[in-house]
Order: sequence, then C-alpha cells, then structure tokens
Amino acid sequence: MRFTKLGHACVRLTTPHGTVVIDPGSLSDPDAMVGADVVLITHEHFDHVVPETLRAAAAANPDLEVWTNPAVAAQFPDLAGRIHAVTHGDTFEIGGAQGVSVHVYGEKHAVIHRDIDIIDNVGFLIAGEVFHPGDALTVPEETTPTLLVPAGGPWLALRDAADFIREVDPARALLIHDGVFNDTGLAMTERLLGQLAGSDSRSVRRPVDGEGIELATG
Repeated sequence: MRFTKLGHACVRLTTPHGTVVIDPGSLSDPDAMVGADVVLITHEHFDHVVPETLRAAAAANPDLEVWTNPAVAAQFPDLAGRIHAVTHGDTFEIGGAQGVSVHVYGEKHAVIHRDIDIIDNVGFLIAGEVFHPGDALTVPEETTPTLLVPAGGPWLALRDAADFIREVDPARALLIHDGVFNDTGLAMTERLLGQLAGSDSRSVRRPVDGEGIELATG
C-alpha cells in the first residue's frame, strides 16, 4: 500500500485492489479524485467533501463508489447504488471479497463549541494498516500501525492529539488536517507531538503534500 498526502485531510491509498481517496475537500488537491476507484468521506464539512466536485468525479468515472456516514449519503440521492452509508462497527471490502478490508469506527465529530451542533463523523481503518479518524479522536479497537493525526483545528488541542497517539499506540503517526495553518505553527506542532508521543520505535511527522510513503500491510 502506498500512502500519498494530497492536501489538508485528503490522502490517497494505492493498493493492488484499487485506489482509495479519503476526504477530498476544498483544501485538497483539486485533482485528488482523478484515478480513484473508491472515495471515503468521514463527514460533511467543506474541507472534507465538496458535493459538486464529488458529483463531477462520479460522472467522469461511472465505476466510482463512495462510502460515508448516513448524513452525507443522504445528500446524494443522485448517486443511489454507488454511495453507501456506514456506521460504527461496519466492515466492507474494496475490490471484491479478497480485496482491501475497511473497518468503520466512530460516530460523531469532536465538539467545537457547545453552541455548534455536533454532526456525524466516521473513521476508516484500511487493510488493518492505516486509520483516518476524520475530525474526531476515536480509538480503534484493533492494532493500528499507521495513525493519521489531525495537526490542528477549532476542535483540537495539542494535548489531546498527543494523548490520542499515546492511546492508539501506532508504529507511526502521520500528521494531516493542516491546511489552514502556517509552516511555523505546524513545525512547532510536529516537534511537540514528537517530544510528547514519539519514541525510538514510533515516528511522528508531517508528510508534505504530494509525498508518497510505502506502508506494510502484513
């Protein structure tokens, strides 16, 4: 499996069973879904999905399929049969019965403020290797070698991100959700998370946009 960061919270996972793109929002590479076989969407915020862009990608590729939470799926009746609603505890396969397994974890977006409604959010653990939590700090119930960690957001404190890494206990933590922050702040976040949650056996770092990383899948 090859991981590629495509801006903010969007990543591409290239596998022998197909290409998966997660959370191609407005702060992502505008061509993020080109060549995708599957799109996974954690929640409805603009920095994770742009409805018009998703519809354009679906029109360009009649075989494109989408998995997301029920609230997002309900916004796309025009993609009926190609968009699948999933919730915490669900599992599905990408690329057929012997393809890439996906386990769904989480139910709600993290709290931004008590005056802001909490929306649905699901995280995806792909091939037992890499977990994308969306905008939440859900801890999977399985060993998670590669954890994608939000670097910042209006709902996130650095102390919580550090404790998230510690609790999940991955072999590597890759920082995402960084599209609205400057390089000075992100470098500080990367350094502090490395100090607080990194170790000789765990790397904590922020991939640059476009960077590819080979991930083991067992």
